[in-house]
Amino acid sequence: MLKKYLILFFVLFVFNFSNAQQGIKLSAYAEVSVLTYGPGYALYEKFGHTAIRIQDPVLQLDLIYNYGFFDLTESNFYVNFTKGYMKYKLVRYSFPPSLRGYNEDQRWAKEQILNLTNKQKNSFFSYLENNALPSNASYFYDPFFNNCSTKPADIIKNVLGANVIFKDDFVIEDSSIRQLMNNEIHTNTWGSLGINIALGSKLDKIATSKEYLYLPDYVFKSLACSKVIKNGKEEDLVITTKNLLNYPEKELKSDAISPFIIFFILFLIGLFITFKDFKNNTRSKWLDFLIFFTTGVFGILIIFLWFFTNHSTAPNNFNILWAFAPNIIISFLLNRKNPPRWISKYILFLLILLVLIPIIWIFKIQLFPIELISFFILLIIRYTYLLKFTRNFE
Repeated sequence: MLKKYLILFFVLFVFNFSNAQQGIKLSAYAEVSVLTYGPGYALYEKFGHTAIRIQDPVLQLDLIYNYGFFDLTESNFYVNFTKGYMKYKLVRYSFPPSLRGYNEDQRWAKEQILNLTNKQKNSFFSYLENNALPSNASYFYDPFFNNCSTKPADIIKNVLGANVIFKDDFVIEDSSIRQLMNNEIHTNTWGSLGINIALGSKLDKIATSKEYLYLPDYVFKSLACSKVIKNGKEEDLVITTKNLLNYPEKELKSDAISPFIIFFILFLIGLFITFKDFKNNTRSKWLDFLIFFTTGVFGILIIFLWFFTNHSTAPNNFNILWAFAPNIIISFLLNRKNPPRWISKYILFLLILLVLIPIIWIFKIQLFPIELISFFILLIIRYTYLLKFTRNFE
């Protein structure tokens, strides 16, 4: 799916003719609109998409301005992406071919035509044309604060200034950025789990109405209730709404081999082995090695994202309470026949960290993935047994 879109965008990008458009003025029949597309099946499509369209029947223009393009062939793309320097760009191309791609994928599409004067339409056109120049097209993408969906509102504000009034009537209840995100992807999927483990508590603050706009659905709702001042009077910012493609919303589904199933199976296996160890007064060193090594690896990844990348939402990640980086060293110490005497104090410290998780969760300082509940219980049970067992070495 991704390859298909990249090929389409590349072909259309080759035919970019920005220089030919410089100095052109839109006619009185021109329209500026915001396009909202429904979600697809791939993880990066789950949130939908937003773009801007300018059409002028007199000049025979029908262009789409898409801020969601990224080039996988760019030098060091994956390294920069990992570090949080995600360079996206604006591309401009003919609208009809792009709509066919969404039609093939059976994703709904809606268009909101903006209530603008001819002068404002031309200002909009000039702004986008200038933005589409190779020297201006690239920008650093942030999935929550600077993406294809936040751009239209920013551009409308830049073009209309004090003449636009963004309403917040579409916000009907207080939600955090994380909650808004989790409404778009099924909780019981590996994609959702990975995102929720990787990102910190900045996502758990209550979102302002502006922060809702990282999601295309809320851009649509925001524009629908916003106003523009014309001749000293407030009018609707959107004068016409069209359904370009009428497809039902994609149903949210869990993965066939879901995180909940896998972690519950691991819980049962770990519980059974711990019960056997308790009865026989033994310790399955391989199980302890796997638990400590795995949680240590995840802890290192969280620290890397937190301190060594530019991801705006990676810091202050309380998943570090269970994914504790030093565990990777302790895993090798526990693999010895006789671990160090101080190991029991370390395990007691880990249990204290785990006790903090429900407190942080209850007070909504940070929400944790619910798929991990059985894993958290397993950690508490195994650490408690290890605490008792390792005290024999003191």
